[in-house]
Amino acid sequence: MPVEPLAPSRPAPTTPSTPATPTVFDDAVARLGRIGGEAGIEEEILESLRRPAATLTANLPVRMDDGSTRYFEAFRCRYNDVRGPAKGGIRFHPAVDREEVQALALWMTLKCAVVDLPYGGGKGGVVVDPKSLSRMEVERLSRAYIRATAGFIGPDTDIPAPDVYTNERIMGWMADEYETIVGRKAPAVITGKPLALGGSHGREEATGRGAWLVIRELARSLGWQPSSIRVAVQGFGNAGYHLARLLQQDGYRIVALSDSKGGIYSEKGFDVESVRCEKLASKEVRGVYCEGSVCHVVDHERISNEELLELDVDLLVPAALEGVIGPANADRIRARVIAEVANGPVRGEVDRELFERGVIVLPDVLTNAGGVTVSYFEWVQNRQGLRWPLDEVRRRLAEILPAAFREVHGLARSEGIPLRDAAYRLALRRIADATAAQGTRTFFRG
Repeated sequence: MPVEPLAPSRPAPTTPSTPATPTVFDDAVARLGRIGGEAGIEEEILESLRRPAATLTANLPVRMDDGSTRYFEAFRCRYNDVRGPAKGGIRFHPAVDREEVQALALWMTLKCAVVDLPYGGGKGGVVVDPKSLSRMEVERLSRAYIRATAGFIGPDTDIPAPDVYTNERIMGWMADEYETIVGRKAPAVITGKPLALGGSHGREEATGRGAWLVIRELARSLGWQPSSIRVAVQGFGNAGYHLARLLQQDGYRIVALSDSKGGIYSEKGFDVESVRCEKLASKEVRGVYCEGSVCHVVDHERISNEELLELDVDLLVPAALEGVIGPANADRIRARVIAEVANGPVRGEVDRELFERGVIVLPDVLTNAGGVTVSYFEWVQNRQGLRWPLDEVRRRLAEILPAAFREVHGLARSEGIPLRDAAYRLALRRIADATAAQGTRTFFRG
């Protein structure tokens, strides 16, 4: 039978070319270049940080409860390992993409250098809404992720951890799957595991506690009286809750809280533990006050996440996702201090604008470094066969984070630059030292 010739392809319609919208990775690289260039970092060092060392893309086949097979796109990025094995979380979220994962891995590279951990940066993610899956489907997905990445990660290569919509149970499944594949116990392959499977005391609270330690140091430098400071927290997940709890214990007034569905506001403030209990019970952030098992609603307003960011408060804590403060709303931000507990909540295009307006931004690469620091503690304990008590973990964390803040703050004051620029300069100098130790253009040209 004669074969029908292929129909000629139609030329694509011509349209006026428009500039592509910068991705979160483009923004991260542009900020890196600006700060590194102003700091006089050698171009060879900056060039090595403008692209990831390796990014794995996979499609994970998962058997669903109804017997069908669905495929989920997944990523793992090992960005830079000149200072040590890559380190970074795995997030399950429908908005995950390659660009986001690479940006997060770049920030993790800088974060580990800021607090001087012997790590490089990595990150991973799966494009999925985990709330739409059953518990058994989430387990199958978690194990499928490790089957796809087992040759890419390892205790001396790349160590994952929890991130958005992943938790210690998921890390336990992943660690178990890795050990099944390699045929030996390897607890140090993943951090953020359950205590019973080699996890560390203090890991759950680590990001929030680390942010609290950093904010406490800034408060001392500003002479804050906690009882007069109003705080708004966008993102009442694990990190946001623990930070709000610790701030309230210090006397701060938590006037606004939110989750992905929206937020609540009251000038009188909220009892953080009561709101937490209500969220666990109803899956919703509501303004309540609880006495024992009895809770009653307190006067409050329902607000959107966008409205929360623009409240007239002293301390704004974006603790959800990246890019929530940018050119569209930066001029409406009224907070005196922004503490970046999320990764990349402030876009690079508005760094200078906020600084010139006198807004102090505690950068993510310092403020949320408590999580990776306690992950490092877990990795060390796993490798040595030790188990530190909670007070030992907290004591070590309380040494590292305040010391890192003082270094960054001192550099910012001496050079008259924003805290973010100071943190990046500190990180880049440490990365540059490690890279130069292996030889750069300057060395080889004598």
